[in-house]
Amino acid sequence: MNRRFALLQAVFSVVALAAVVWWASHQPAPSFPHTSRAIIEMVAAALLYAAATVIRAERWHSILSITGVKAARRDCYGLTTVGYMGNNVLPARAGELLRVVLLDQKVKAGKRTLLGTVVAERILDLLVLAAMLLVVGYGVLKGHALPSQTFAHPAILAAAGLVLVALAGVGFLLLKRRGLLERVRDAARPLAGAPRALWGKPAIPMLAATVLLWSIEGSVYLFVAKSVNLDISASGALYLVGLTNFVAALPAAPGSIGTFDAAVAFGARVLGGSGSAVVSYVILLRFVLYVPITVVGLTVLVVRYGGWARLRSAASLQTSRA
Repeated sequence: MNRRFALLQAVFSVVALAAVVWWASHQPAPSFPHTSRAIIEMVAAALLYAAATVIRAERWHSILSITGVKAARRDCYGLTTVGYMGNNVLPARAGELLRVVLLDQKVKAGKRTLLGTVVAERILDLLVLAAMLLVVGYGVLKGHALPSQTFAHPAILAAAGLVLVALAGVGFLLLKRRGLLERVRDAARPLAGAPRALWGKPAIPMLAATVLLWSIEGSVYLFVAKSVNLDISASGALYLVGLTNFVAALPAAPGSIGTFDAAVAFGARVLGGSGSAVVSYVILLRFVLYVPITVVGLTVLVVRYGGWARLRSAASLQTSRA
């Protein structure tokens, strides 16, 4: 199972990366920011991503508080960067498990309880990104990628929804017949506290924070695009945010190598970007989103949380559960 999953990740990344490299090799040579304006836009993008990271840390701290876990704010900040660093350098998004393990050593709340807070974060992200992709993507694709009449038939979307519902029903029945639902419920019971942040009054500030952080990340995409003279709108940037983050959920090598790049290249081309500008955009956007937080997270891990030994243990633990 572990080898098959690792192989699946490698195949996805290799195929996607090979496609991107092949396409990029047939484009004019990319150019990178060299004017003062373009450099300022790149710096602004990096600062905005830092601001989005701060909001993520504050949101996690709030979810922990709602769940009844008393965690220091500085640990939430530090471990947020460690988690993203782990996702970028370890397989199977092991950074999520890494920050859970490290925080549990501080607060002794139980790994499953802490993992539930991460699940709550991902649910909030999924809700906002799905809404963003549906609302913004509809207008973007209608205007740029597909004929208008394709979207004039809601029956297509309804049929797709029915197929998904049918598949979910079949999966539910199979799990029930094999007795797996009881085991899943027992294993997930300790996670049940965190989703309280998704109901009632606590859900409003959590959703607002999630909308804000993804809107800021959309600004990151927009500023990087401006630095390479890629003409996209704010709605186009939000479309790219939704698209790339959904594609990043596919099995892939650490850092969503290949899949992220393919999604950015595809989306930017849909928005009308030229080949050279899109190649530059893919490279610089990956740099802004992945390199600084990986460096910061690794530094925090080494200085505050035990260094490389913790990184290796998280990787081995995640692999054993894959």
